[in-house]
Amino acid sequence: MKAVLVLGKLATLLAWVLMFFNLFSPFEGNIGVILTILLGVTAMMHGLQVLIFHTIFCQLLPLKAKDYLNAFLFGVFALLDYRQRALSQLAAETSTNSQD
Repeated sequence: MKAVLVLGKLATLLAWVLMFFNLFSPFEGNIGVILTILLGVTAMMHGLQVLIFHTIFCQLLPLKAKDYLNAFLFGVFALLDYRQRALSQLAAETSTNSQD
């Protein structure tokens, strides 16, 4: 699962780079227009994912600004990564409580 998350983050980062590159040096034809529209849609969707990220994880994990940036840049792959962290933290707390 860890490898899938890393590959997904790399693919997402590549998509962001292509969309921003298109802003400064537009591709010819329809692809340039599509990438510009896709950048706007992606930014809105990732903004919604940051909101979801905050509502789910703010009580489970201590969050910093870099965590929110990570969620914005990598979207669902960051959410899955933080989900794994939260589940492992809950499992550790549960095992500690059951030993008492």
